[in-house]
Amino acid sequence: MLKQIEGSRAVAETIAACRPAVICAYPISPQTHIVEALDEIVRMGQIDDCEFVNVESEFSAMSVAIGASATGARAYTATASQGLLFMVEPVYNASGLGLPIVMTLANRAIGAPINIWNDHSDAMSQRDSGWIQLYAQDNQSAADLHILAFRLAEEISLPVMVCMDGFILTHAMEEIDIVDRDLVDKFLPPFVPRQVLDPADPVSIGAMVGPEAFTEVRYLAHVKQLQALELLPKLSKEFEEIFGRRAAGEHDADGLITKYFTDDAEIVLVALGSVLGTIKDVVDELRATGQKVGALGITSFRPFPLDAVHDALVDAKKVVVVERAFAPGIGGIVSSNIRTAITNIPCQIFTAVSGLGGRPITRELIRKIFASTVAGTMPALTFTDLNYDLIDREIERTNQNRRSGPMAENLLKDLGAK
Repeated sequence: MLKQIEGSRAVAETIAACRPAVICAYPISPQTHIVEALDEIVRMGQIDDCEFVNVESEFSAMSVAIGASATGARAYTATASQGLLFMVEPVYNASGLGLPIVMTLANRAIGAPINIWNDHSDAMSQRDSGWIQLYAQDNQSAADLHILAFRLAEEISLPVMVCMDGFILTHAMEEIDIVDRDLVDKFLPPFVPRQVLDPADPVSIGAMVGPEAFTEVRYLAHVKQLQALELLPKLSKEFEEIFGRRAAGEHDADGLITKYFTDDAEIVLVALGSVLGTIKDVVDELRATGQKVGALGITSFRPFPLDAVHDALVDAKKVVVVERAFAPGIGGIVSSNIRTAITNIPCQIFTAVSGLGGRPITRELIRKIFASTVAGTMPALTFTDLNYDLIDREIERTNQNRRSGPMAENLLKDLGAK
């Protein structure tokens, strides 16, 4: 059913259609509207046999989800930014125990300084936690990917993080097709756990494992990720057959990547999340002028689809990765994964760090990235829209005065903030 609806509400109604048994909630912007809506849905009795658990912290939210999943309940939670960092210990426990929890991550910058706006630094901080990470390009895919996430999580018994850009998607009003629960039931069968805590058949989970088996445990986590890589295309095809569209969007390729004019493109921009829509618009503009440009979106960042990315970029001459986060001291995060995928392809690769802390990534900015790449002036690593005057002023201040003061506040003063 088509609705003009906020992204967060669309996700909440889709989660409800997946019939979770336990929803654990602690509010943090910009995911709060999701759990608020789910609270309303549960209180109105619109999910059979579902318990909504208000907890006192994000750590508790994930801990409750672990307990619920370990007893055979379909479990869901949501968080963002510092909330994800607060739950890091149980986040690793969830994947290490092989529990099929689904969590929405409304992507938001990590402080300090405090910033509530969108980038991908929160998700990237947990890229190696053992969770599957799926990135939504728009609110339709944000909703649909949750259905796919529950099925994938329960097939291989691993937790799945569905990443949607905070505010850009969570608070955007769009026309979204909210799926019928009967169709969801057809795609997502009742949860049959691979492991369960049962008083009649007691076992220990999460026990101490020493050097004699720890490497094997970790390797099996890798094997499960590779199984997910094989299973995603199959589930994506089944999703399309049942719902009449692709879970990750119109140009989705097997639930792993989105290809947009990559077949003959000489220059390809690679990105995750909602910025892909802006990139596609600019690709359309430049294609109309005869330029061979394209875009590649990564839906499955973990597991990373090395072969699919390689095949999509095999004919490209230049690849620019638009990064919504970066690793201080080295540079691009997504870029390093792309480099691994295209090791034997004779093309140049560039990193454009953009949109940190919610700074807009406009069409004009994407045009500049394409233009400098065409002109051969694109640096290997660049921070787009960087205010070098502001940077130079702060560096000079720290060089001249040992007690130069807090950096962020200095920058704000230089900008004239009150």
